[in-house]
Amino acid sequence: MTRDDDRAATATDDEPLLVLPDDLRHELKEPMGPIETDADRLLKAVDGPLIAVGDVVTYHLLEAGRPPDVAVVDERTKRKTVDEEIRETVTEETTLEVANPPAELSAAMIEALVDALARDEPTTILVDGEEDLVALPAIVAAPEGASVVYGQPDEGMVHVKVADDHREAMRDLLERFEGDTERFWSLLEGC
Repeated sequence: MTRDDDRAATATDDEPLLVLPDDLRHELKEPMGPIETDADRLLKAVDGPLIAVGDVVTYHLLEAGRPPDVAVVDERTKRKTVDEEIRETVTEETTLEVANPPAELSAAMIEALVDALARDEPTTILVDGEEDLVALPAIVAAPEGASVVYGQPDEGMVHVKVADDHREAMRDLLERFEGDTERFWSLLEGC
């Protein structure tokens, strides 16, 4: 399968799967792990697969010499377009492209995440829309001991070392989203 075929195969199922209800937004403001501002220091605590959610986080990890095993980017930070250097750096090795509207998780996004986690080579998913919520299913789907790193606006990078307690907390949170939770969980099966 060519890279273009690969992208097209994943990008067809972009209808809303889960939608973040307004009453849960406040719960997502709190970081799910320690905040780090130095990528080198953060990477010293990484000893398994590395999943990065966000352009600036991905950029800092790449600049520190550690390409994420899975990177999810949308060419935006704090709702604004990232600068050209960050955009070019984080999208240079784009493998998959998917649509994922703001405050939602599309089926295409979840399928791409599961696909990327199963690959042996580093995989970058370029999102048309917004990637902010992808850290939640990434924590559920990532293997034990993996690191999920995402940005906390104006504070730094949040590092979640995946363990059962994190998975359980994310499962509980995702169950409270609106939409087709049954299909969502079926797409994450096997992770």
